[in-house]
Amino acid sequence: MSGAPQPAPARQLALESKAWPFQEAKRLAERFAAAAPEKGYVLFETGYGPSGLPHIGTFGEVARTTMVRRAFAQISDLKTRLFAFSDDMDGLRKVPGNVPNQEMLAQHLGRPLSAVPDPFGTHESFAAHNNARLRAFLDEFGFEYEFQSATECYKSGRFDDTLRSVLAHYDEVIGVILPTLGPERRATYSPFLPVCPKTGRVLQLPVIERDTDAGTIVYEDEDGAKTEVPVTGGHCKLQWKVDWAMRWVALGVDYEMSGKDLIDSVRLSSRICRILGREPPEGFIYELFLDENGEKISKSRGNGLTVEEWLTYGAPESLAHYMFRSPRKAKRLFFDVIPRAVDDYLGVLAAYPGQDGAERLANPAWHVHGGAPPEEDVPLSFAILLNLAAVCNTEDSGVLWGFIARYAKDATPENHPILDRLVGYALAYYRDFVQPNKHYRAPDGRERGALEDLENVLGGVPENATAEDIQTELYEVGKRHDFPNLRDWFGAMYEVLLGQSQGPRMGSFVALYGVANFRDLIRAALAGEDLGLKAGAAG
Repeated sequence: MSGAPQPAPARQLALESKAWPFQEAKRLAERFAAAAPEKGYVLFETGYGPSGLPHIGTFGEVARTTMVRRAFAQISDLKTRLFAFSDDMDGLRKVPGNVPNQEMLAQHLGRPLSAVPDPFGTHESFAAHNNARLRAFLDEFGFEYEFQSATECYKSGRFDDTLRSVLAHYDEVIGVILPTLGPERRATYSPFLPVCPKTGRVLQLPVIERDTDAGTIVYEDEDGAKTEVPVTGGHCKLQWKVDWAMRWVALGVDYEMSGKDLIDSVRLSSRICRILGREPPEGFIYELFLDENGEKISKSRGNGLTVEEWLTYGAPESLAHYMFRSPRKAKRLFFDVIPRAVDDYLGVLAAYPGQDGAERLANPAWHVHGGAPPEEDVPLSFAILLNLAAVCNTEDSGVLWGFIARYAKDATPENHPILDRLVGYALAYYRDFVQPNKHYRAPDGRERGALEDLENVLGGVPENATAEDIQTELYEVGKRHDFPNLRDWFGAMYEVLLGQSQGPRMGSFVALYGVANFRDLIRAALAGEDLGLKAGAAG
């Protein structure tokens, strides 16, 4: 990706935008105010530890970094690249709980992930399998990136010069790290982790000798033997914080985000980066995602959502929009957030056509779609479609489209592709989360009277009444029957007629479902019929 020249007005609007990706882009641009980077491009990096399956946090980092990269292209003509870096030479510290063949994996603890057999049996190593998963979902979202493997960088010699520099500045480097360690760990710490020639394991042993000119270290093996190995060519890897700094220097990284849990690592790695002769990259600290219990999402534990799970029930763009919103605020990430996230995305997409240039640059849809949001008037919310699927009790998209075509007469799956995808997501979400939890209840005395009144009132409403007209009638019925809070009236309709505690804007739902069908639903509820069996008979 390169920064194509922009007309002055458009660039000025980008420079003035308060959207966080533009704020980050401006800060990065200041880094090159005096001179362009010697390597000829600005390098963005995202890091990935392939010890577990990719999760949404990984996607979020790439998505947000891409948003900053696109914003940078609006304000600068400098070329850019994005590296998706996999730390696949890291030793396997523990067996993830969400993968097969755990006994086999346990036999390879300590070996580089790129040397551990694939428990799924599909790739040459565990790292290769997880790296492939990473690339697959990044490709699915259309990210422009270049995959980088730590194993390849170490073994090819790409890191050799910087590894020698770490060796040359050994005392200064450990001077940064040692004060952060406890006494026992401090006594054995070395930034270099030799890869044992005999076992292939990444060893955490003290270095007892080092030869800067030869580029080697000597360590005492577990059996007492002294072994000399080069620090180059993949014979050693570096401890995490030193490794991060070395990578920034060797690759020339200019921008990298990280989670709040890595604040101390960023600080220490930045100090080491300067020791090695380079300014650390610009950075952005984002808050972590939490599961439904408020606990940090971990790829090794497998809590929270996977990318694949989100994409089963929500559009990719809705996930990207979820990543855009308030990145410095912690957000819970579990199945219940998806419907609201989808409708939030539809809301910003609908607002975009009517906005001016400055408003568009601040609209998340601009950042989600790289400046070119699709033009489609989506006439129905995801919540409405979910409830239509629930009332129809169907997994057939054709049934839903039968109602949609009557509500929005010109809409078809062909000319409304976003809406058609929403129908599929709604049916899947209904099948897996709504249907198993539906529970209808009988109305109490006041609710029964109100429902009888509503059924009668709707009898005088034309079939083509607008959603607003119907919503007004619903309000009026609720007022006549003295509900202390009209929310109680609408809640009663949700629980009695839809079998759930929450629901859509009822006027819009009735307009979509059809006034006559909705009257049938009320009559069935008042007659004590099983609406779970009755659903789907309308239409």
